[in-house]
Amino acid sequence: MKKSQVLVVILIVFTIAAALHVFDWLSFFSVSDVAMQISRWAFMTAVFVYACLKRSLTTWIFTGMGIGVLIGLDFPEFSQHLKFLNTIFLRMIKTVIAPLLFGTLVVGIATHSDLKQIGKMAWKSLLYFEVVTTFALVIGLAFINLTGAGMGIEVPDKMLKDLPVSNDRKLQMQVVDILEKSHVDVPDNILQVLPDASGKTWDQHIIDIFPENIVKSIYEGNVLPIVVFSLIFGIALAQLPDSKKRPMLQLAESLSETMFKFVNIIMYFAPFGVGAAIAVTVGHLGIDILKNLLLLLLTLYLALMVFVLLVLVPVALWNKIPIRQFIKAAKEPVSIAFATTSSDAALPIAMENMNRFGVSKKVVSFVIPTGYTFNLDGTTLYLSLAAVFVAQAAGIHLSIWEQLMICLTLVLTSKGVAAVPRASLVILIATASTFNLPIWPIMAIYGIDELMDMARTSVNVTGNMLASCVVSRWENEFDDEKALKFEEE
Repeated sequence: MKKSQVLVVILIVFTIAAALHVFDWLSFFSVSDVAMQISRWAFMTAVFVYACLKRSLTTWIFTGMGIGVLIGLDFPEFSQHLKFLNTIFLRMIKTVIAPLLFGTLVVGIATHSDLKQIGKMAWKSLLYFEVVTTFALVIGLAFINLTGAGMGIEVPDKMLKDLPVSNDRKLQMQVVDILEKSHVDVPDNILQVLPDASGKTWDQHIIDIFPENIVKSIYEGNVLPIVVFSLIFGIALAQLPDSKKRPMLQLAESLSETMFKFVNIIMYFAPFGVGAAIAVTVGHLGIDILKNLLLLLLTLYLALMVFVLLVLVPVALWNKIPIRQFIKAAKEPVSIAFATTSSDAALPIAMENMNRFGVSKKVVSFVIPTGYTFNLDGTTLYLSLAAVFVAQAAGIHLSIWEQLMICLTLVLTSKGVAAVPRASLVILIATASTFNLPIWPIMAIYGIDELMDMARTSVNVTGNMLASCVVSRWENEFDDEKALKFEEE
């Protein structure tokens, strides 16, 4: 059977299933639960057949999410037995975090050891990157707090027990468990009576940023000490003579590339992990959580549009960049980024078009590749939304200071992940673990991550192309004549 024929079948079955559910909801006539359940599974069977023919990971992830929703909706008790698949997926993801961060950060810093030779252009670029990224961060935080996309989810007590707890509380729970196994009478509410660890002060938060033992930080999943260690390591490596630097740099490059491939391999298990996570979540919370995910998706797209209109467009106008011609130059690279959800795939055509647009080769060759490490506007905005959404979904109130600390961590840890589709999932899980946020909302988000990745990657590419124009203007190397004459090939 051809894919086009299967699509027709999917459309017909979906129409029948939707009609039955709408008629029952509006009370036009009564439809039995069995009939509606059969229609739902008939539709998902057709989608499954299409996924087999399509052989696309993205299609399989959406299919896994759909099957997970139906299992959680129709077989809520059985769905709770699928949690082990989700746990396996999360364990494999967490395995990647430390080597991925170390490799990408070391390579990102050590390969730019020629910043002294590049001089003012390098500092102008980095200043621009950080200012624009900060605007993206603020807009993301403003929108997620305004819409409250994660609020209103009624979390059952059983899921609240799965929320992260302090190390002191973990030790208390282990002691109580040992006593109970030793047949010692322990009061039922003993854990509520025992004092938990008090909240950390501001100076303790700062101390925790710096590594005491890098192996301990990796074992405990503390991201910031790993980042600080990697940054200092990269700076130290950049100061070595080339003969001594090259072997370690090649090792770091190989490590980061291997970890990216590792992520790609893990993602083949994603349909099972995501499907199981959605099944468990829907089985616990019902189908209402899908409304929250839709609101999150709309919040992201709206926030990215506001960022482009209120930040990128004014920056272009202020620096006298011809916007219409810039759109022509950016159209093809952004289309590639949107379709592939990878900034790396759009890099060659982005550099070529910016050079044809009037940006000097020197500026293009430095600003755009560097921007792929330091100027991830769309990813930064998305991560700020997603992190606060996770807390909202779990009913955890975060102060503005805590939100800023989380987002600062995300900004630092997200450097260098633009090249790989959905690598931000790894960063988000690592940060959630560091700040004792639950993981289950992230798995729910991952079900719609493809749709969000398209938008944020497109903004990443657009922002870096504009950055090359701005820096070229500041360096008095922007060719206005070439920009005005730019035509698509």
